[in-house]
Amino acid sequence: MKYSIVFPGQGSQSLGMLSNLRSNFSVVDEIFQEASDAIDLDLWRIINEDQELLNLTENTQPVMLAAGYATYKVLSSEVSLSPISIAGHSLGEYTALVASGSLSFFEAVKLVKKRAEKMRAAVPSGTGSMAAILGLDDVKVIEICSIANEVGVVEAVNFNSPGQVVIAGEKKAVAYACELMKEAGAKRALVLSVSVPSHCSLMKDAAMDFKYSIENINFKMGSEKVLHNVDADYSSNIEEIKSKLVEQLYKPVLWTSTVQKMKNSGVEKLIEAGPGKVLSGLTRRIDKSLSGSAIIDVTSLKSTIEEISNA
Repeated sequence: MKYSIVFPGQGSQSLGMLSNLRSNFSVVDEIFQEASDAIDLDLWRIINEDQELLNLTENTQPVMLAAGYATYKVLSSEVSLSPISIAGHSLGEYTALVASGSLSFFEAVKLVKKRAEKMRAAVPSGTGSMAAILGLDDVKVIEICSIANEVGVVEAVNFNSPGQVVIAGEKKAVAYACELMKEAGAKRALVLSVSVPSHCSLMKDAAMDFKYSIENINFKMGSEKVLHNVDADYSSNIEEIKSKLVEQLYKPVLWTSTVQKMKNSGVEKLIEAGPGKVLSGLTRRIDKSLSGSAIIDVTSLKSTIEEISNA
């Protein structure tokens, strides 16, 4: 079986996540300790005590990086891995780069915390918004966003699967776009509970600031091929990795294209390493011939190990 490993981003976090894996594998504790030390913040306490704190982007981003990487480390300690490629959705792209050996985990935790702070500072609190649009094709969503731009910035930012696109921008423009989407036949236009409007042009200044942080990090070419969000393609050198991470802040996540690229390279299954089942849920919507599964506890871990071992 040819497979890819994928890592979720913000939105997959939940209170108490990873507790089952943590009870059975000490590496989970070790990873979270290292992450907490890197930014002087007790991430495990946040996961177990406070949903509101967990949902703040400057906490969510390091937490999700640690959760995805810890899950990956558990899997790689139990079975020899040889994925065709790896990728991550939005913030998950950083987890993919860590897993590939392109970026050190300790540096990555500090980097995503900085990323989150720049994103939060870019748009005044309460003025940005994101919404999931279900049941319209990509072209229609883009077209409606361009009409709604008359009241403010709103753009299609996450192409998650056919018929599922996330939009982001200024609150009033997103609300207006949602009305237009419903009138155009969208099944749902659901405002998301996020603290910043990611991947839209409102993040351009944040990206230019963030560029300095990226420049100071020691990247390497990793051992696994990482597909990037901005172009659903690999990088051929370190400068390309850096520039794609900067662009990722204000350009759309091309997840549908990323999964299609995996499929075209012979991948039959996507293994989601990290809490939740968001990406494995999207997989079959993108291509019915692909299967997806998520590692969320010891039971799902065992069945994944079995599949890889018998491949």
